[in-house]
Amino acid sequence: MRISVPSIPEAILKSANAAQARAILPAEAVDRIAAFLSPGNAAVVTGAGVSVDSGIRAYRGAKGRYLNPNYKPIFYHELMDPSAKGAAFRRRYWLRSYLGYPPVRDAQPNTTHCALAALQHTSVVNKLITQNVDGLHHKSIAHVWDRARMDERILELHGQLRSVRCAHGHMTDRDAFQQQLSAANPQWEAFADELEATGRQPRTNPDGDVVLEGVNYDEFVVPDCPACLAENRHNNIQKPEVIFFGESITKEVKDRSFHDVENCDRLLLMGTTLATFSAFRLLKHAMDLHKPVLLLNLGPTRADGLQGLEKIDIASGVVMRDVVKAVLGAGWTSDPVVADMLQRGIVKPPPDDQEDAAPRVEA
Repeated sequence: MRISVPSIPEAILKSANAAQARAILPAEAVDRIAAFLSPGNAAVVTGAGVSVDSGIRAYRGAKGRYLNPNYKPIFYHELMDPSAKGAAFRRRYWLRSYLGYPPVRDAQPNTTHCALAALQHTSVVNKLITQNVDGLHHKSIAHVWDRARMDERILELHGQLRSVRCAHGHMTDRDAFQQQLSAANPQWEAFADELEATGRQPRTNPDGDVVLEGVNYDEFVVPDCPACLAENRHNNIQKPEVIFFGESITKEVKDRSFHDVENCDRLLLMGTTLATFSAFRLLKHAMDLHKPVLLLNLGPTRADGLQGLEKIDIASGVVMRDVVKAVLGAGWTSDPVVADMLQRGIVKPPPDDQEDAAPRVEA
């Protein structure tokens, strides 16, 4: 079985690096995005770039290449392999995820999340489809919408980190699972406490995986599923409710994403290189239906060069608050919910470096 990490075709990267993107002033970008969204009934697709201002690194930088060239994700078939080899992959995955989940869990919505929440609250954006698994779109609007409405209006295309499911279908809350990992690995719980106390946060990928060096993964214990134990069965084959590389999204999620595109009047994509086909095909589907499509991303994408696609090369955090004000006009000040949302949101991007600041375990 040969499975590769999705990437932007090399020809697009070379073309993008050879040609300078046309510089656009923020005010010009605001006007264009606002004009695009003002008719309403828009669907939005977001990617990892939208969460960068929350301190969560994107997979790829402004040149479209992986920021961490040594990134080696675990594939779905590796994680779910019942053999001893699969057990080794699970130990590696869950140790790294045990350390990497808290920074993602504790991340706060940034100004882009809150601006989009304002557009959702006012029904300018009727459906939001996110490739991100960090739950930040939910956090940005949870004080206004209940869970049922969030689940109806926000589709997590690639799943979420908030829960864990075993190979027999039993679900566990992620915080409870973190506690199980802590209880089974007191030495790593102490290490995690030290990281938090010293602020030595590992380099964390958007999926909650971290970079580690000098680690003996064989010593990490992945506990059995408690529900399986209650059924007199040992089973530590567990994964977060996230779509791994090599795993397909469910038919239900795929159909719903297509339905959301089909029922919108226009599609805005933000902070995504569209390297994964699950997102790229949504853009293609909208274009096949002759819907207006606007792509907002800093750097090259898989869609660059597609006829009929309009692209603005700028970071969403630079413009989205002003976009909301331009779309809603003077009315944004009279809506206390919108006014509050436009005051919310952090801007704390991760360090702009290319090196793996990997914590090392003392020998």
